[in-house]
Amino acid sequence: MEPNSRVKMADVARTAGVSVATVSKVVNGRYGVAQSTLTRVQAVIDELGYEASLGARSLRSHRTNVLGILVAEFEPYSTELLKGASNAVGPTGYELLAYSGGGGGGTHVGWERRYLSRLAGTLIDGAVIVTPTVVEAHPGIPVVAVDPHTGPSGMPTVDADSFGGAVLATEYLLELGHRRIGFLGGRPDLESARLREDGFRHAMAKAGVPVDDTLVRVGGYRPETADLPAHELLSQPEPPTAVFAANDLSAIRVIEVARSLGLRTPQDVSVVGFDNVPESALSSPPLTTISQPLQHMGAEALRLLVDLIDGKERPTHLRLPTELVVRASCAPPRG
Repeated sequence: MEPNSRVKMADVARTAGVSVATVSKVVNGRYGVAQSTLTRVQAVIDELGYEASLGARSLRSHRTNVLGILVAEFEPYSTELLKGASNAVGPTGYELLAYSGGGGGGTHVGWERRYLSRLAGTLIDGAVIVTPTVVEAHPGIPVVAVDPHTGPSGMPTVDADSFGGAVLATEYLLELGHRRIGFLGGRPDLESARLREDGFRHAMAKAGVPVDDTLVRVGGYRPETADLPAHELLSQPEPPTAVFAANDLSAIRVIEVARSLGLRTPQDVSVVGFDNVPESALSSPPLTTISQPLQHMGAEALRLLVDLIDGKERPTHLRLPTELVVRASCAPPRG
């Protein structure tokens, strides 16, 4: 056979010295094959690396034994979720397919509908969708949402405590003595971003510290969209002594912008992030942040999906706790 060519059922039959019909029976677990023949054919299958195509498998059994994780794009947040799901899939007997349609699909409402229509029924038996824009049941296969844009609704959902985490971040800055605290928010269309701003405002109000709305900006969760608002915050005549950014990638950009303006972190401006993606520990200085248990969230979403496929009764909204991770990007304000 040519290198890299796909092994066909006929190749297995020829090598094992049996008919294609016999190989088909072995592959599909049907009766009527002698044990010695079954053993020989299975050995050839293993030797040649034969695998029925997912499409053919689903046509025969209406099951592919594959679960999908659908993401708008592969970035640090979704990658951590994927690691958790990958670690959890082994004992389930399923395989895992990670899929992104590319082309900036996450910027368009309804991207997950298009992805599901391509994969459902022929390639996957169920899907975990990361930060979907639309939360709705999908006819045909079970679906679990992780951190949906609109928050939990009818679809089974796994998320983290964004409000509580934002309270923790803000209270930490207040305890250090900061009062002029800036907030660099996420995307206004995301429930997680709204909850993080709500948590920030709640903690400030509870401490009796007015929020200066000239210190509140939309950062958009991406470094490139956070760049200009970070410059606006830190270039004011009286800049904030601390900034709480709604995700780590934005927070790291705040530190970089501060450095470009001649401000040191944490001596001149303290910075707190949210997510605890691996990049946060590698920033300079290492970033104090709110940890979402991202890998745990990915694993729980996958287990919930398997239980749904198996018809097991489960609570369909799982909200996991967040916690403060103190590193080196915060200090009391000068003076």
